[in-house]
Amino acid sequence: MPRRPSSYIPTSRLFFLLFLVIFIFFWHWTNGSQRFLCSNAGGPPTAPLGNGDAPSLQPAELHNPHEPLIVGSPTIGYIDLNNASYTGPNTGGRDRILILTPLRDAAAYLDRYFRLLSELTYMHQSIDLAFLVGDCKDDTLKVLQDEVKRLQAPSGLVRFHSVTIIQKDFGDHLNQTVEERHSFKAQATRRKGIGRARNYLLYNALKPEHRWVYWRDVDIVEHPTTVIEDLMKHNRDIIVPNGNEIEGGYDFNSWQESWSGRRLRSKLGKDTILAEGYKEYHTDRSYLNYMAYNNKKKRAEHLHDEVPLDGVGGVNILVKADVHRAGINFPCYAFENQADTEGFAAMAKTAGYGVYGLPNYVVWHVDTQEKGNLKRKREKGKEKGE
Repeated sequence: MPRRPSSYIPTSRLFFLLFLVIFIFFWHWTNGSQRFLCSNAGGPPTAPLGNGDAPSLQPAELHNPHEPLIVGSPTIGYIDLNNASYTGPNTGGRDRILILTPLRDAAAYLDRYFRLLSELTYMHQSIDLAFLVGDCKDDTLKVLQDEVKRLQAPSGLVRFHSVTIIQKDFGDHLNQTVEERHSFKAQATRRKGIGRARNYLLYNALKPEHRWVYWRDVDIVEHPTTVIEDLMKHNRDIIVPNGNEIEGGYDFNSWQESWSGRRLRSKLGKDTILAEGYKEYHTDRSYLNYMAYNNKKKRAEHLHDEVPLDGVGGVNILVKADVHRAGINFPCYAFENQADTEGFAAMAKTAGYGVYGLPNYVVWHVDTQEKGNLKRKREKGKEKGE
């Protein structure tokens, strides 16, 4: 029988040792992946280790300093403007509309203003109201608050979806008498100031749910109760009715540009604001005010006739809310030598939006005793359709 070498190891023992090595390797590997060789968790990378330089094999203590982020939390908002559509007046007044009115020394007009609002046939729960009150010398703010409380009383039958009152004084000390307010020398400062007030009101009141913005003066005397639906049905980016006075022409800010107007603007400095309707500036523009038929029957037949415009006044303006969201506002500076509502129309047309007027659809404005220098224009307008 041959003799075994002294270094001979039985095969069974070799398999046992191999199994043991593999077992120890995997045990260390699986346990080691759950440990971190770091005892200064939370400290800077250059901080010394625990006791001496030897790492401490302790389970990691992970700390997240942030508050947990909960999906659906009230602190997270989501707005989808992709599906914004203009359904118009034939859907029961579901389009949310924002009515905006800037106010200054307007206490005497508020009773009639809210009476006209209450008579609107457009669904009141789809209407939000917002006002900016500033630089008043009378009690406009108090009268406004009283009217709003009465209007929005729980028992009220004509409540609107919401009412917002914004107070902002700009330090405007221009006298509110008719003579000073409508004097030629006051126009540039006045129109820039009104434009600034409109923008403050717009940007603080416009919400994602609004599809339309309806600007209206506080001193309107009369208009059809269906005025919102009537303007909406035209589905225009910007549209205005004919703002008229009881005694005659008023809204000389709604016009079509002329050759004379373009020539005049080409000679003006870029910071000059062209005040329309004054003898100091001869533009020979065509006014919406004088495009209407004088014959009532013809006016009714052509009630919804449209004309394109280059300038608009602020008596009544219906605007698609997306026009404002796109950055079209009321410049409180000279934009193509215009400001406020006329600058708004110029800016809109530059951006490619449509601006239209309805010469035979009349909204009556209080008589401001502003006679102006447009007798020749008035006579020219009377030549149309008796």
